[in-house]
Amino acid sequence: MSAPLQTSRRQFLQGIAAAGAAGLFLPSAGRAFGYESPNERPVFATIGLRNQGWAITSKSFAFADFAALADVDSKVLGENVEKVEKAQKKKPDSYKDYRQVLDRKDIDAVMIATPDHWHTKIAVEAMLAGKDVYCEKPLTLTIDEGKLIEKIVKQTGRVFQVGTMQRTESDLNFLKAIALVKNGRIGTVKKVTCGINGMEASPTIPVATVPESIDWDMWLGPAPKVAYRALPQLREGYGGGVPLFSNCHYSFRNWHEYSGGKLTDWGAHHVDIACWALGATETGPSRIAPVEYTLPVEYKDGNPLVDDRYNAATEFTLRVDMPNNVEMIITSKGDNGILFEGTEGRFFVNRGKIAGKPVEDLKDKPLPEGAIEAIYGGKVSANHTANFIEGMKARKQPISDVWSHNRMLEICHLSNIAMRFGRELQWDAAKREIVGDPQANAFLARENRKGFEINM
Repeated sequence: MSAPLQTSRRQFLQGIAAAGAAGLFLPSAGRAFGYESPNERPVFATIGLRNQGWAITSKSFAFADFAALADVDSKVLGENVEKVEKAQKKKPDSYKDYRQVLDRKDIDAVMIATPDHWHTKIAVEAMLAGKDVYCEKPLTLTIDEGKLIEKIVKQTGRVFQVGTMQRTESDLNFLKAIALVKNGRIGTVKKVTCGINGMEASPTIPVATVPESIDWDMWLGPAPKVAYRALPQLREGYGGGVPLFSNCHYSFRNWHEYSGGKLTDWGAHHVDIACWALGATETGPSRIAPVEYTLPVEYKDGNPLVDDRYNAATEFTLRVDMPNNVEMIITSKGDNGILFEGTEGRFFVNRGKIAGKPVEDLKDKPLPEGAIEAIYGGKVSANHTANFIEGMKARKQPISDVWSHNRMLEICHLSNIAMRFGRELQWDAAKREIVGDPQANAFLARENRKGFEINM
């Protein structure tokens, strides 16, 4: 490691003990608060580099130096090494095996943007190796994985940020929405609808030759051993350059083996904001009922009967009974965003807008001074990574903590389980288990493939 990185890490670690609550503010200079010089920066590594991996890395250059990158696809790894080197004028080291990153003592934190089925193993092992963690959403593949991460965060005292950046960014639209609800601008909340879009079904996807650049066994990791599948047509636009239909890059979200479809993709964003506004970040639902839904393949006992097509729900409407008699609807229909409805009004919010009469009324009756800061718990950070680094210095959990994330993600996971069994579920939010349904309750956990157990 070069001398500049050694110096920045020493300065960073020396500053941790002296940092206080003020360390969670961000100055206009663009660096995380408390860093007196551009060289006083933590050292990061990113594990998993396609799409979101590059997105969160590139957004973090203003706040951290990247000493290493890891990916099981050598082509993706090489391309990102070049981009990072160009951006920070220093070439990061590269690894196929993420464990080599965790072995390095000079790295303060890791950013994880692998497919979902890898998140928990890497995150737990990173914390046990003394690293702080920024992990993309959804944090887990199962509810029990969330409980394990909570345990290790508490055990190790590591700082852990989940990548639900709507809590920090998006022109503060979602913070404004929460402030409107908290300040009674729609009266008593009766209903909240989370529009998260549907997804397409796939044709039959044949077994194909694994691309030379991909270590397929390592890509599968904790998931069951299966053949690589792909059709030759390439995806365009976001996530482009890979097969349009496959069980690998980009398309992994469409398979329950690796993710949870739209429920844990966009649901992890909008259900999160809805729960925050409702004050339900420390509790959960009592019932999850699938109203209507379409699974692209046939299921039996909660499991798909074929393995050559996408298996996550393509269309859905679910009703969730939340505390205080609030009805939550999660649907693939309508606009992407959140509709809040109360006894005295309604409004809609997404990443591009916040609209409705309660919003229009702000011209004559603005929110109280400091209302948004009160929601955020202090001055809002410049971006989600800045909030993470400020938390690292103050040794305080950032805005997207694992506990509130897991509580809302339980709704998304339970919604998928309800559709896979075709029945409503009763949920004990205190015990965090499904009531009176041992078969469905077994889906709260999943065993890792032999050889890919979590090293504890």
